[in-house]
Amino acid sequence: MLTLKGRTKELTVQTETGQTILDLALKHDVDWGFSCTRGTCARCRCYIEEGRELLAEPTEAEWARLDEEELEDGYRLGCQAVIRTEGTVRAVHRTYW
Repeated sequence: MLTLKGRTKELTVQTETGQTILDLALKHDVDWGFSCTRGTCARCRCYIEEGRELLAEPTEAEWARLDEEELEDGYRLGCQAVIRTEGTVRAVHRTYW
């Protein structure tokens, strides 16, 4: 299961491997800010509270946009964070703005 917490809406949905956190937030109408879907704007930045190990490794775009400390602490870009394996993931939208 995937729990998505946007600005005003929290929803638990079925995980879909191969999809990004942002893809699933948009599919299920969770208010998740974004501008580009390429990993450059960082408006889709989120904190992975649970299930980090179920996501694909950070992309080059994430390494370029997020600080190493942010990645180590569990922050990801929703447009880049791909669900690799079924399980429980909890993502909270935490934009810089």
